[in-house]
Amino acid sequence: MTITRELYIGGKDVPAASGRTTEDTDPFTGQPYARVAAAGVEDVARAAEAADAAFASWAALSPFARRTILLKAADLLQDRAEQVAELMAHEVGGTRPWAHFNVGLAAGMLREAAAAVTAPRGEVLTAQEEGTLGLAVREPLGVVAAFAPWNAPVILGVRAVAAPLAAGNTVVLKASEDAPLACGLLVADVLRDAGLPDGVLNVITNDRADAAEIAEALIADPRVRAVNFTGSTGVGRIIGEHAARHLKPAVLELGGKNSIIVLDDADVDHAVDAAAFGVFMNAGQICMSGDRILVHASLLAEFTRKFTAKVAALPTGDPADPRTVVGPLVDAASARRVAALVTDAVAKGATVLTGGGAPEGAVHPATVLTGVTPDTDLYHAEAFGPVCVVTGFADDDEAVALANDTENGLTCGIITENGTHGLRVARRIHTGIVHIGDQSVGDEPQAPFGGAKASGYGRFGGRWGLEAFSNTRWVTLATRHAHYPF
Repeated sequence: MTITRELYIGGKDVPAASGRTTEDTDPFTGQPYARVAAAGVEDVARAAEAADAAFASWAALSPFARRTILLKAADLLQDRAEQVAELMAHEVGGTRPWAHFNVGLAAGMLREAAAAVTAPRGEVLTAQEEGTLGLAVREPLGVVAAFAPWNAPVILGVRAVAAPLAAGNTVVLKASEDAPLACGLLVADVLRDAGLPDGVLNVITNDRADAAEIAEALIADPRVRAVNFTGSTGVGRIIGEHAARHLKPAVLELGGKNSIIVLDDADVDHAVDAAAFGVFMNAGQICMSGDRILVHASLLAEFTRKFTAKVAALPTGDPADPRTVVGPLVDAASARRVAALVTDAVAKGATVLTGGGAPEGAVHPATVLTGVTPDTDLYHAEAFGPVCVVTGFADDDEAVALANDTENGLTCGIITENGTHGLRVARRIHTGIVHIGDQSVGDEPQAPFGGAKASGYGRFGGRWGLEAFSNTRWVTLATRHAHYPF
């Protein structure tokens, strides 16, 4: 039976003002899985109004009360792990391990945000005037416009709201058209059941055709004071432009073109296992996925042989099958996009070591290529699918040059058995994140998460998340009357 959901505004489930709805499709079957309300600009205004009306009381609420709500939400989310697994399989083709990872990390994010609520929030300053106390105090911004993507829907839906709420802001969350339930309405359900007051979180779902109009209206609304976006670099540039036009601060976590570097002192078998996970987890649909495997020439033949064999054996297909490793992409169009990248690379001289060929619906086979040159689309574009390129390098200088040869700078993995060697290389890589002794995919709720260059700006995680969604206010307290010149 098809699930039906409405917008969540002011603590109530309400239809779009126009009465319109839109379908949410199962990528593996191609059949409708849910039908959700299709918001218009007037609904954006309603959500912003509700968030604005709730702001003062939420910001004034005891930090200990806010912490209690966030901790309860974390427990409730973990209790619903089986529901999430079923939801993610049908909505985005997520495998069971990926869904449970989403639940665990998202619950950790809620708990970390809860812990940060009562952390020190300011500094005592040295004041110029004698007898004056100076303070730098962190205060919430107001209404935050949050945009959550589909690829890690529960993780990124929670991350879109946890730190802003912990800092005392209210939120209007625009959920992805591809995962309106998992990255939006599920998150609202959990927080509502945990006791979040009405209007503090509002969720907008919309038809894909209206996405640009909805986003622009949300950012432009005068009640919105900050923007929080996770998504592709192309869309992120547009979001950043809108935010700048309205003088609103933004946190942008955008795409990656990430490398996994296998140094000459690596354990090859470990490198093969690590790279397979870093490339093919969630069918490569993670912003941190390793598009490029850079291998020292002395290990290239052995690594390529073992890696190709492992990838060729990865179970692919139905995300509901517990044996499946590589499930479908989010839709058939995405699978065709990935296939086109492979076709272009092969036409320009690349070799397919395993995989390739035409996708079956939304399922694209796990694919490894070599010999991909700078004139191909795949060399520059984020694959965002189950595809990677293996390339050899002669020395550290060449590895660093290849890893940095991209406009993006999100993450990097450096496989080595020598931490000192790995650290020397890591210091030269232009990314916001680097993992030494591991592959490129890694996220922890207390750590600063974000990129460099065209992978965005601002940081999520721990105190950095609260700083991103709060403002520093200077407050002075004079303990004696000042002398004035007139």
